[in-house]
Amino acid sequence: MKSSFKRYVIGRPLKSDALGEQKLNKTKALAILSSDALSSVAYGPEQILLVLMAVGVTAFWYSLPIAAGVVVLLGALILSYRQVIFAYPHGGGAYVVSRENLGVNAGLVAGGSLLVDYILTVAVSVSAGTDAITSAFPSLHEHNVAIAVFFVICLTILNLRGVTESASVLAYPVYLFVLAMLILIAVGMYNVVTGQVPANLHTNIGTPVAGISLFLLLKAFASGSSALTGVEAISNAIPNFKEPGPNNAAKTLLVMGVILAVLFAGIVGLAYFYGVVPNAEATVVSQIAEASFGRNVFYYIVQGMTALILVLAANTGYSAFPLLAVNLSKDGFIPRIFQIRGDRLGYSNGIIMLGVAAIALIIFFDGATEHLIPLYAVGVFIPFTLAQTGMMRKWWREKPTGWVAKFTVNTIGAIISFVVAMMFFVTKLSQVWPVFIFLPMIIWMFHHIKKHYDAVGPQLKLDAEVLPEITGNVLIVPVAGITKVVENSLHYAQSLNVDKIIAFYVAFDQADAKAFEEKWKAWQPTIRIVTYYSPYRSITHPLTKFIDKVEHQFAKSGQRVSVVIPQFFPKKGWQHLLHNQSSLLIRTSLLFHRNVVIITIPFHLQK
Repeated sequence: MKSSFKRYVIGRPLKSDALGEQKLNKTKALAILSSDALSSVAYGPEQILLVLMAVGVTAFWYSLPIAAGVVVLLGALILSYRQVIFAYPHGGGAYVVSRENLGVNAGLVAGGSLLVDYILTVAVSVSAGTDAITSAFPSLHEHNVAIAVFFVICLTILNLRGVTESASVLAYPVYLFVLAMLILIAVGMYNVVTGQVPANLHTNIGTPVAGISLFLLLKAFASGSSALTGVEAISNAIPNFKEPGPNNAAKTLLVMGVILAVLFAGIVGLAYFYGVVPNAEATVVSQIAEASFGRNVFYYIVQGMTALILVLAANTGYSAFPLLAVNLSKDGFIPRIFQIRGDRLGYSNGIIMLGVAAIALIIFFDGATEHLIPLYAVGVFIPFTLAQTGMMRKWWREKPTGWVAKFTVNTIGAIISFVVAMMFFVTKLSQVWPVFIFLPMIIWMFHHIKKHYDAVGPQLKLDAEVLPEITGNVLIVPVAGITKVVENSLHYAQSLNVDKIIAFYVAFDQADAKAFEEKWKAWQPTIRIVTYYSPYRSITHPLTKFIDKVEHQFAKSGQRVSVVIPQFFPKKGWQHLLHNQSSLLIRTSLLFHRNVVIITIPFHLQK
């Protein structure tokens, strides 16, 4: 039944040679890898206005030059990551670039930041999508967290079904969102140009604003730059593209950059002309759509598409997180399980971990997007800076043909990314301070995992060491009574033709020990029984003590001690809870006992 349910939810397993069929063409890749960046137009402009509100709505005209600055930064990043794609065609993005050009620790900072950032991508996107839904249906506000968690579970299942299947599902809402936004911007701008939008809704460009400061403008620019999260995802996911991977990835990146620039600038412009003021009940996009169309069918289409793209933007994290985890795992910095492909050829362990971590964040922050976005944005501008700096060093060291132009592009990208990262640290320290805690902790964890793998490898490697000679076996059989389970285990032990079989029984009172010994001798006179009185009712301690004694006695003669553990299995899984699981406790305690072989003999109940 469990297997049938899994097949129904995940789908039938795919053969390993079907991996090529899971590659993405440019159309599907744009949908699945650009959804995060494109969706940020739904909250990026709002973040700018929220900062400017500190000095009043008269300062909203500053959103236009700030948006222009964000678009310039976007252009620099697109050109920079295009070079990363061709320089590192096997993917890995900021982690691989930083590791190879700036050193291991720089790579781990980039990799650790991006791992956390992709978790935040899921949490922020789904939370923002839920906000869009509750803006249209205010009665759902109190269920924000439950709705967001539901969406994460759905996305996790969808991605476990495979890359191409999730891309096929996501392509339609992503392109419908882009179409809806373009129509909204076109209608809105038409209304502005034709004078249907009253001029008194907004202050004129250049109007003096009391209380405005460079610090506030930089803070607004940093907040607006949150719209650029997800730009690097394509460079991480080159292995997911159909051949030629780098060419297809570069073209997809350019198309994404153009669409994002148009949508972001358009929404900021409309917010200015319509005099939109952010509030907790309705998002900026919701207010623009209502002002442009009224609360008609198209308004709900815009809200529905916005909600969908925000929720589905989380899929960028599901696409990029497992691939980044694979690169870190191959280098030995995170567990090997992240390299294992699931039934549908996706890296299912990375997908599941991402979903669980995102749900934990949503619950912890109570689904409040505004608390997550600064941490989310700073987590991506650190890798931005390191990746561009790493590319600068690569060009300077290798000096290929045309390296000066490439070096210049990456230098501009590095400087702007560094400035934005510093803006976040200076202007939003109260919100981004956790970076100074979790990032060192993650890097410390990476190094300790690597240290473990470095220690294990040489111990598993074949060498010329002569193994100790085994001249015989002594079997110890822990018994809890005289039953078919014990009989089955003894029968197996006798079939091995070993030197000695010793049954071991732990009694909780002395009379029981003597009585059991007499019954045993009558039942199995040829097998030695050792009984032990345990006044504190422990089973594992006296057994371990006895094993040590036997091992010390026979080790010198080259005989190996093995423990045969009888264990019965009920017909139904839940029935395990009805039994004391003493065999499981024994096996667990002996796993860490050196030089002892553990053999479990199962006895399956029929009823």
